[in-house]
Amino acid sequence: MTTLPFDASAFLRSCTQHPGVYRMFSAEQQLLYIGKAKNLKNRLSSYFKTTVNAPKTAALVAKIASIELTITANETEALLLEQTLIKQWRPPYNILLRDDKSYPYIVLSKNEFPRLGIHRGSKKGNDRFFGPYPSSGSIRESLSMLQKVFKVRQCEDSFYSNRSRPCLQYQIQRCKAPCVGYVDAAEYAEDVRLSVLFLEGRSTALTDELTQTMEQASQALEFETAAAVRDQIALLRRAQDQQSMETGQGNLDIIAAYASPGGACVHVMSVRDGRVLGSNNFFPQVAIEEDSADILAAFTAQYYLSSHERDFPYELIVTSDHADWPTIADAIAQQCGHKIAISHRVRGIRSRWQQLTMTNAEQALLTRLANRTQMAARFKAFATALDLAEPPEHLECFDISHSSGEATVASCVVFGPEGPRKSDYRIYNIEGVTAGDDYAAMRQVLQRRLSGALENQGKLPDVLLVDGGKGQLNMAREVFEELGITQILLLGVAKGVTRKAGFETLYINDTATELSLPDHSPALHLIQQIRDEAHRFAITGHRARRGKTRRTSVLEGIAGVGPKRRRELLKYFGGLQELKRASIDEIAKTPGISKTLAESIYSALREA
Repeated sequence: MTTLPFDASAFLRSCTQHPGVYRMFSAEQQLLYIGKAKNLKNRLSSYFKTTVNAPKTAALVAKIASIELTITANETEALLLEQTLIKQWRPPYNILLRDDKSYPYIVLSKNEFPRLGIHRGSKKGNDRFFGPYPSSGSIRESLSMLQKVFKVRQCEDSFYSNRSRPCLQYQIQRCKAPCVGYVDAAEYAEDVRLSVLFLEGRSTALTDELTQTMEQASQALEFETAAAVRDQIALLRRAQDQQSMETGQGNLDIIAAYASPGGACVHVMSVRDGRVLGSNNFFPQVAIEEDSADILAAFTAQYYLSSHERDFPYELIVTSDHADWPTIADAIAQQCGHKIAISHRVRGIRSRWQQLTMTNAEQALLTRLANRTQMAARFKAFATALDLAEPPEHLECFDISHSSGEATVASCVVFGPEGPRKSDYRIYNIEGVTAGDDYAAMRQVLQRRLSGALENQGKLPDVLLVDGGKGQLNMAREVFEELGITQILLLGVAKGVTRKAGFETLYINDTATELSLPDHSPALHLIQQIRDEAHRFAITGHRARRGKTRRTSVLEGIAGVGPKRRRELLKYFGGLQELKRASIDEIAKTPGISKTLAESIYSALREA
């Protein structure tokens, strides 16, 4: 079947001049691009000019087979609809922002001795929340400073309620040990109140109040108290000195975009109550928008309109002027319920913020591109070392992790010429193998990964690395032969006699073909990076599985023993250890436990 080329002239003759959203489709009905326009006919006509300057736009136009339109009442509605559709469909030629995570808050619990901590997700209960913050790093800085100054506890409630003596935080003077009654409720409540003043951004008022308290204590000859307050003021002053841009007012975000042929970076700095809370770098997928101003406008619309959890400021300071700013401001105002100003020409402290944000965006992108260039050189050296016709596009490495056979997991990490592809990382829980048998574990994970890809026509790696010596390589070779795989290069990475980096022995496809690379080889550095990443990811997965197993009661795996019966058993015997010592008849005396169920519980506890 021959597909007719898209007749742009005929389409444009009947195209409306109303505002709205357009969706461009390929011949295979793949959604290519979503855009909005104040005048649909004028905007779409710009795509089909005789000369198209941007090569990415030309590539998009060449694929267009059909265009669908949705008319809206005004340009603001068109922008809101555009962002909804982009988030839903994620077309390849739109700017795509990976920003699906929830934003971190500082939470203050509601009880006699509240705790401060990091919170993500929905805000439920009567706890008080401060934020959101741009990153968890900025929260940790604030919490660390508060812990030094006011010593409000930050431990989990489960840890706090089971203490019989103070923990290390008390010993290093980061907590007043309310868990064991070393501080009364009134004094602790005052520390909490002062912490809240800081979190609300009222640093100047807080410092003034502490100064007055210090003077009163000094006049009353309470010199130890005055000295303690003096130290608190010193720490707060130090924090304010580090926050050199503190003004005491302002609730705004500063956004800068920097673009180069290798990509784009958008840097967002958040200022609340005149205090810079932190900043974050974003590297959006850029398609046909290549100008910094267009990237900035597209990013800003998607950043603020795609999430209702966003902490909306009252002002945005941007680094480039754009015709869409009034429309974007109106759309954000509809989203957040208050007016928002978008400023480009600013002076004073706002100008310094603007310049600093631009510098950060530029530096972050240059660093990222430098890393990509280094990665590309390593891939080229890798191809040369292994005598490949061209650098591979898809490398996978597998590793096994366990603790004496407990909670065995296998990791799979994926690398491409651009670096780690973390969205493709996988952890496999290994079941049904002898504890500590790494060979069997490697066989199982490779069978699951490769057979699954073959059955579902998934992507197979160009090169597959296994962390281990001849035994792991032979196991992988057997799996390849069983599945009839011949197109994948198999590489075994064995540590040398000293087990130090730089002395690895490589086995290519079989144990008869050995290769040793000099310790300065970029190819070896790539192999070491991938192997170490697989090892790190395997340990992370193993610890998570082991922690989950150890937090899970052996009673949870017994059929017929639900939460209520588990609670009755532990309550009746006073704990799991006494329950394990009990006979079947003793277990059957527990309310709600029959003789048959008691036998099952007895057997399960003996097997555990």
